[in-house]
Amino acid sequence: MSSLDGTGDAELLRRMASGAEDAFAEIYRRHQGAIYRFAQGMSGSAAVAAEVTQETFMLLIREASRYDPSRGPLPAWLMGVARNHVRKVLEREGRYRPLNGERPPREEGLEAEMERSERIALVRQAVLSLPVVYREAVVLCDMEESSYEDAARALGCAVGTVRSRLHRGREMLAHRLRSHAGSVA
Repeated sequence: MSSLDGTGDAELLRRMASGAEDAFAEIYRRHQGAIYRFAQGMSGSAAVAAEVTQETFMLLIREASRYDPSRGPLPAWLMGVARNHVRKVLEREGRYRPLNGERPPREEGLEAEMERSERIALVRQAVLSLPVVYREAVVLCDMEESSYEDAARALGCAVGTVRSRLHRGREMLAHRLRSHAGSVA
């Protein structure tokens, strides 16, 4: 447990700007997991997720003054930075890469675990196949459980736009998953 646990993000940023390394470490501890999961959900790659997470926090170190607390909470701003980095990587690579590995199945119920892993991989592939604007909404709201308001701040759009993209993204996912189930049957 850190002595900074109860300290707000704004105070941590102020302390970080004055050179307090422990303040940056606390911000990183609080927010890196969500940034990493978002980047991995968007890219399907642990390597891209690690790169995006690093770039997001490097930008925070270099340009913390760009964060304006009146425009929303720090996690939403960090997610917006991560979103921009993910988009750059996806554009640079020109394709979406599937997730490489699943965790090894347990010996008990091996068949059930394999079926579960296949379903998870199918859903991940379906998410990765969505157009980026819909994928962002699905990953933020459904996978990261961000509020519509936080997702809107991270994506730089209106709450209604997030709702619309999420609705359309969910429809596209359901269609893809139904199509796959029909082709397997």
